[in-house]
Amino acid sequence: MAGKAVHPFRRRVRHSVDLLPEVEISESGNIRSLHLGSATIQSSMDIDDPADLVLTYTRAMMGFLLWQDDPRHIVQIGLGGGSFSRFIDEYLPDAISVAVEINPQVISVARAFFQLPEEGDFFEVIEADGADYIKMFRESTDIILVDGFDDQQIVQALTTEEFFEDCKRALTANGMLVTNWWSGDKRYHSFLERLLAAFEGRVIELPAATHGNMAVMAFKDTPNLTSWDKLAARADELEGRFGLEFGEFVRRLKEANLHSNNRLLI
Repeated sequence: MAGKAVHPFRRRVRHSVDLLPEVEISESGNIRSLHLGSATIQSSMDIDDPADLVLTYTRAMMGFLLWQDDPRHIVQIGLGGGSFSRFIDEYLPDAISVAVEINPQVISVARAFFQLPEEGDFFEVIEADGADYIKMFRESTDIILVDGFDDQQIVQALTTEEFFEDCKRALTANGMLVTNWWSGDKRYHSFLERLLAAFEGRVIELPAATHGNMAVMAFKDTPNLTSWDKLAARADELEGRFGLEFGEFVRRLKEANLHSNNRLLI
């Protein structure tokens, strides 16, 4: 749900699993994109710079680095075209990253056309239901990235109270859940209420620059870094390391969340 485009070139990939959306690939210039049963772009890759986060919602989701810039273990629910996997491989090479994807065709297409990192000790793709898979963890993953859309909307199973409780249980003490939601979804506020309840109010919203996507971040425990001055200093440091617009992220956090003159209120 990161915008719509019709491209001059499109390759159709037939799926073999009932009820899962059809996977398509499009290309425009040096940008290759993945679609699930519609013209909506689910994931994009710059062929000349695969680690670059092309879509603004993927950049916003990496805003968690303001608080967790050296995670040891990351679970991605929803592989898509592998944007997070490539970024993590490039910029967080010491992190163990597991991508969980329910659609085997998405996995096949990502491996064949989207330059996924080599699978091994630090990166693995698992075909599974992410809502079930996360139940395996107990205080053992630092970051959970959830980007679960089908061909029509946010996947319902990734927005339930049970799922949020499972995610909270899976996280380490300073862990974070980061999920991509569509702010125009009529269910958005009910999703947010469930997440706030599960994480006892420790939730913030970071709007993406375009398309109405929202990176919603939930903290296992209250973060230490909430001062605007310290967040700005942190953003300046991280921009050089990761090449993302962290200063802009801080500005949007201030616009979108409860705050005082001095700090973000979490």
